Amino acid sequence: MASKLQVALLQMDVFIGDVERNYEQAAHLISQAKQEQPTIKVIILPELWNTGFQLDQIKQLADQDGHRTKQFLAQLSKQHDVYIVGGSVAELKEDQVLNTTYVYDPTGAQIANYSKVHLFRLMNEEKHLTPGNDTSLFSVEETTAGSIICYDTRFPELSRKLAISGAKMMFVPAQWPHPRLHHWRTLLMARAIENQMYVIACNRSGVSDNTHFFGHSLVIDPWGEVIAEASEEETILYAEIDLHLVDDVRAKIPVFQDRRPEIYKIEE
Repeated sequence: MASKLQVALLQMDVFIGDVERNYEQAAHLISQAKQEQPTIKVIILPELWNTGFQLDQIKQLADQDGHRTKQFLAQLSKQHDVYIVGGSVAELKEDQVLNTTYVYDPTGAQIANYSKVHLFRLMNEEKHLTPGNDTSLFSVEETTAGSIICYDTRFPELSRKLAISGAKMMFVPAQWPHPRLHHWRTLLMARAIENQMYVIACNRSGVSDNTHFFGHSLVIDPWGEVIAEASEEETILYAEIDLHLVDDVRAKIPVFQDRRPEIYKIEE
């Protein structure tokens, strides 16, 4: 098991409704990341990078059964010998659109998928998208990882379930806008601290329909320390994470051993 892992976060400016341009830009940034940092092992994209939040046309724009995206990510992960956490895309499935993450390993094999569980009412997601109903875990270099999407970050139960199930790092593709930068940073640091795991969060940049996305993609260690942070413009953020630190932190403050779920179990 590798203890050090190099990651690249592709903080894209997503072109709303321009599917072809978005696939071209994603391919360009994936290739650029590998050229600039040949030792990169994991690349992550932002949320809904194929369409943006063009929700009034999302059924027409969405990828039927994820077919194109799956081929795209399989080819690029194998070509560049990397894991790709494929941000998320609008996936058309049986006349419903889901916000779905696909994960591919360096052989070009799909190793996970996850559809966003919590839909953000402030952007009318619940009127156009169908929520997922499952969590997802996968292995990166023999280390267990999980993925959530954007608004899911506000629900600590979801991240805790991943951690209890063995996740040592959590990937978070997002389209998180102004003016909630403080929420973005605080919530992600909290998820890292309380679950004693790495949080690798890739936000988009740019402007869509007068909504400004502030970037600030983050890599946060299990102590809650920010070890890498982007600014607002389109960029690639690089970081190296030390997976041994997760075990060290969990040994020093044994949160998971000291849990008493019988006390705070919520009956609904």
